Amino acid sequence: MARSISNLLFKGLSFSSVPASRSSTIAPGLLYLNGMRYSTSVPNDPDTHDDFKPTDKFKGSGLSLKDIVERDVKENPVMLYMKGVPDSPQCGFSSLAVRVLSLYHVPLSARNILEDPELKNAVKAYSTWPTFPQIFIKGEFIGGSDIILNMHQNGELKEKLKDIAANQEKSE
Repeated sequence: MARSISNLLFKGLSFSSVPASRSSTIAPGLLYLNGMRYSTSVPNDPDTHDDFKPTDKFKGSGLSLKDIVERDVKENPVMLYMKGVPDSPQCGFSSLAVRVLSLYHVPLSARNILEDPELKNAVKAYSTWPTFPQIFIKGEFIGGSDIILNMHQNGELKEKLKDIAANQEKSE
């Protein structure tokens, strides 16, 4: 019975009736899929709505991005430049860094480098390290998730973070 109903509903429909050349076509800024048009505009496209354009969060601060990175690193005992935010990492390496650091119950400050490509470049220039995440502890560049994972496994990370963790317990 179910088969006869499905045959009745879909009788005459052929999913191969859409020519392959029309089923999926990409043109600059547009994607045509099964006859429907979708915009693939880039953020600087004049047709993109302002709500979806990236914003320069640091413009009004009067500080250069280099100054902001320096201040972040100096003022935060553990500073993480990552893809996404600690509650919602946007890559596996950033997720790993957050998970390892969270084991030590230390205050974690982070910036999402995906929100501002210029910030990403400023952090790379500051550390002279090409990849993300980037972890700074007590003003010192440590490295990425693979390095802190290794430090965690051999006990170095615990030693590096012990006074930060102790200060955190005192303030609670």
